[in-house]
Amino acid sequence: MSVNLFRRTMLGLLALAPITGLVACGYRLRGMVDLPYKVIAITGNPSPPLRTDLQTSILTGTDAKVAINPKDADLILEITSDLNGREILAYNANGQVSAYRLNIRVGFRVYDNFGADVVPEAEIYMTRDMDFSVSTVLASDAQMVQFLSLMRRDLAVQILRRVAASARAPQAKKF
Repeated sequence: MSVNLFRRTMLGLLALAPITGLVACGYRLRGMVDLPYKVIAITGNPSPPLRTDLQTSILTGTDAKVAINPKDADLILEITSDLNGREILAYNANGQVSAYRLNIRVGFRVYDNFGADVVPEAEIYMTRDMDFSVSTVLASDAQMVQFLSLMRRDLAVQILRRVAASARAPQAKKF
């Protein structure tokens, strides 16, 4: 009985070792984005999926609400460009495409309701490489849609984090 208890205790300690190592190095899961604004409006020309991802990120990742009318908002997030694309990355021995590079480029500007820039005109660019097989075209298309969706969600969070960092940064005095 004591050998079994010793074995269980050692396995338990072995299982907890990686977790305690992560905690000791300062690792923590990404939490909410701390924005000093209560109401945010999204304007410009975002694609419907990007608009949805931005709204979801704002509603679930911050304490802010999304305004329909920019006049009701403390902060206006203007999407100036939203471009998706893919490039051929590699060919196989038969000359058929074997890999793509997916990319998303989002241009944006963030300003408060007085017109002062919080984040001046900026751009975020993200790429992801994807293997492609001619024999599984439908699966590859579904995978491409999934990759683009994950990339858009990540871009939405990155935009909010950039807004939060700029809002906390000391503003330069203008003379």
